[in-house]
Amino acid sequence: MTALVDIELELITRATARFPQAVVRDELDNRLLEELPTIQINQIPAGDDDGMRLARMLVDIDTYHRTRADAIALANEVHAWVTRELRGSSSPSMVIGRTGAITLPTIRPYENLALRRAGATYELFCHPVS
Repeated sequence: MTALVDIELELITRATARFPQAVVRDELDNRLLEELPTIQINQIPAGDDDGMRLARMLVDIDTYHRTRADAIALANEVHAWVTRELRGSSSPSMVIGRTGAITLPTIRPYENLALRRAGATYELFCHPVS
């Protein structure tokens, strides 16, 4: 049976170190405007595994910023991080193998017009460190 890892916690920890100018979290709160830029990481309730070791995780990563241009620029930085830097990386708890974008970074609707949201959906193939 595949041992699953907490992909949200793993990515939030890594993204916090990689993007020190941003607040990185899994849930938003009422102080979002005071905490820009923000990167939100959420595992999608989907994906699969090989039944032995390797899991395929689907993750939505949204960026929030004051302007459309800034939100897209940060989303593109996150895209490069996921598809280039995370691929083949490891931590004390997990190894990330192949990564890829299911949807590319784009503007996503958001109710508050005082900020802009951009995001993409990614797949990450990973397994726990043995």
